[in-house]
Amino acid sequence: MLDQVKRGLLLSFFIILSFVIIAGCSEDSSSKGDNEESGDSGTVTLRMVESLTSPARTELLKGMIATFEEENPNIKVELISPPLQSADEKISQMLMAEEDIDVLEVRDQTVKQFSNNSFIEDLSAYTSDWEHWDSLNDIAKHGATAIEDTPYFIPYGIYEKTLFYRTDWFEEAGLEVPETWEDMYKAGVELTDPSQNRYGYSFRGGAGSSDYVEFMTWSYVGEDIVQEDGYFTKDGEPMFDTSEAKDALDMFVKMYEDASPPDSISWSYPEMVQGFTSGMTAMLIQDPEVIVTAEENMEEGTWDTAPLPKGVPSEVAQQTAGTAGWGIGAFSKHKEEAWKLISFLSSPEQNLHFAKNNSLIPVHKSAGDDPFFKEGYFSSYIEMNAKPDEYLIADRPVDYKGWGEYRGIAEKDIQSLLLGDMTIDKTLQKWTDYWKSQKEQQ
Repeated sequence: MLDQVKRGLLLSFFIILSFVIIAGCSEDSSSKGDNEESGDSGTVTLRMVESLTSPARTELLKGMIATFEEENPNIKVELISPPLQSADEKISQMLMAEEDIDVLEVRDQTVKQFSNNSFIEDLSAYTSDWEHWDSLNDIAKHGATAIEDTPYFIPYGIYEKTLFYRTDWFEEAGLEVPETWEDMYKAGVELTDPSQNRYGYSFRGGAGSSDYVEFMTWSYVGEDIVQEDGYFTKDGEPMFDTSEAKDALDMFVKMYEDASPPDSISWSYPEMVQGFTSGMTAMLIQDPEVIVTAEENMEEGTWDTAPLPKGVPSEVAQQTAGTAGWGIGAFSKHKEEAWKLISFLSSPEQNLHFAKNNSLIPVHKSAGDDPFFKEGYFSSYIEMNAKPDEYLIADRPVDYKGWGEYRGIAEKDIQSLLLGDMTIDKTLQKWTDYWKSQKEQQ
């Protein structure tokens, strides 16, 4: 009987001990999970996704991130680099799925969509205390706060167009660097020789062609354009409903027909740059990222850059100043750490490094004193920014519901125009009617 009692007590003891062990393990497991979720366990991992990807740029970012991680050993960064062609779509899908993205690339063409859908954070709470906010140049600040005067991203660079030209071809022909579109057309015609597969201009007739009609029209219409409402003039009418717009579109067609390779009717960015760097064309209008490509593929002293050609008779050039940068995802669980990474990447020192190695116009005022940008190929960009009365900035009408649809319509119309299936008057009337309708819906 006594042995039975002992066995019963011993069994009860083991049962109780088992419950204690199980409970202890459960508590440890729960505590560990809570610590990892809050970041208290030690290391926080940030998920960062870029949009304008390229192998060289991704490696550049990885190097900068490595420096950040060395200075912040408790933060690790996972860089996600989707293919360029589908990157914006991929980012949108991730945001719609409310994925935990901490830092993401935001561009002037995506910030409206992201902010309207509450996908990105208002950075005002961070920028109000950021020591480098006031050192940003005016274009960078304008890009950062373009939506409702609210900073949704910190630009890492500015995309502006300038003229690239073959100095050796111009010297050989005894030509001056063009200052207006009329000058450019005359030089382009003179430098065109199809028998030698040489043409005056790298025309863009394919994807993105509407951008070129856009800034040419702005330059011809000139100061009558409303900067904040870039497709309208000061009388409230669409810019396409002007005689200057007709002159601009006529020049656009003439540049193709008389001074450009026939197959440039379908050229987009890669083809037009290749046309210039391969020795087929004498002139190209493009962003500063082409500088690196030209340096890698062309002999030194055979090419240079110059300010954007001006309209006639406006005597001004006008374009949009594209910006892109880093924002914080609304569903991030580590917003403070995310801002720490953004502020590091956006500091004057790191931004200068990124701009130099990615061929961009930097965002801080102090960069204008750096010989790298003050002299040489970047000097034309600095010159334009130093003359705001001659080289104007206009904003695309991204706030209008039909903005995205218009770009597709315009590119199809441009193809029809260049093929002779539409007249200049009919094309301009179609665009005028479209934007009048958009204005009425605002």
